[in-house]
Amino acid sequence: MTSLSDSPAAAHDDTRARRNVWVLVLAQAVLGAQMPMIFTAGGLAGMSLATNHCLATLPISLIVLGSMLTATPLSAAMQRWGRKTGFFIGATGGMMGGALGALGLYLGSFPVFLLGSLFTGVYMSAHGFYRFAAADTASEAFRPKAISYVMAGGLLSALIGPQIFKVTAEAFVVPFLGTYFAVIGFNLIGFLLFPLLDIPKPVKPTAASDAGRTRWQMLKTPRVAVAVICAMVSYALMNLVMTSTPLAVVGCGFEKGDAANIVTGHVLAMYTPSFFTGHLIARFGVEKIMGIGLAILAGAGAVALQGVELENFFVALILLGIGWNFGFIGATTMLAGAHAPSERGRMQGLNDLLVFGGVTVASLASGGLMNCSGGSAVEGWTAVNLAMVPALVLAGGALIWLVMQPKERTV
Repeated sequence: MTSLSDSPAAAHDDTRARRNVWVLVLAQAVLGAQMPMIFTAGGLAGMSLATNHCLATLPISLIVLGSMLTATPLSAAMQRWGRKTGFFIGATGGMMGGALGALGLYLGSFPVFLLGSLFTGVYMSAHGFYRFAAADTASEAFRPKAISYVMAGGLLSALIGPQIFKVTAEAFVVPFLGTYFAVIGFNLIGFLLFPLLDIPKPVKPTAASDAGRTRWQMLKTPRVAVAVICAMVSYALMNLVMTSTPLAVVGCGFEKGDAANIVTGHVLAMYTPSFFTGHLIARFGVEKIMGIGLAILAGAGAVALQGVELENFFVALILLGIGWNFGFIGATTMLAGAHAPSERGRMQGLNDLLVFGGVTVASLASGGLMNCSGGSAVEGWTAVNLAMVPALVLAGGALIWLVMQPKERTV
């Protein structure tokens, strides 16, 4: 008997899905390159612009806050007008963020620079929906691979972004000004890529059709709840540690170039596993891969606490990237299979609202822990890594609880 995934209709759908995946991979690679650039420059620029060094990572926090605030309305816009509209809005926000960031640096104005960071959050929010867009036209069998391949596009962004940062950071008299000019250019490329997407708009529910569950009803579903918790913890802990890393590296006596190299290694580790994460999920199950991801995140913290040599930073950040990849792609796959198309706008927007809410708290805490929890960079770095423990206990406990539940039927 022929399965659904082997039927001609499914094959046709996956042909379209593969085309969309290629477009999203390119978007992830090119537009995504701005994120390692901004995350490296943001804290260092904040250190030079802020009068209080405890606020050095505030630009990163406002990026994530902007992403959190726009996740729900952006998801609703995509539900109503389609993915392309949402991605165009994101690229526009990215250009505004780059322009205001450059203006803030030129004027030496921390408030203007922070406003640019807030607009950059609009792009970051749209960027987060690339993974869901990959699943929109994919069959159930191809879905985890589609998500994984799009995330793998970040491998190219990991190579492009830090290298562009090295070239542009000191290209002008004002440090990092060239970096933000490059950000504007990356977002412009999105206006050439997104028209190539072929993702139909979701069918509007009629009075006679089922509009789906409410947000609260979905959050009470075990698989949805655990997927959201694990996505929040994976992303928040990655951000908590990565945001502090350039400050810790430079604070421990190393060069800005060393910080950029470590961020490069980290972002490579975030996305390289994506070439096989989807296959691992399909073979071993999403719960096991998520559990391994949480264990690797714990290993990253353990390595970071062993010392502050360059080798410790490299190994810890590489493990951090791999753990994030397994945990976050696993959570995304679990969530994508736990809600119906009619629930997409509500659930995906709510998920990213909660995820980036957690990331906002983590990035705010990162600066305080790094710069204001001790008398040295070493003490601050130690505090950052110890802060991972409660969140890992929460996510690990939630995942164990889910495994012990009766098996649910996925949507």
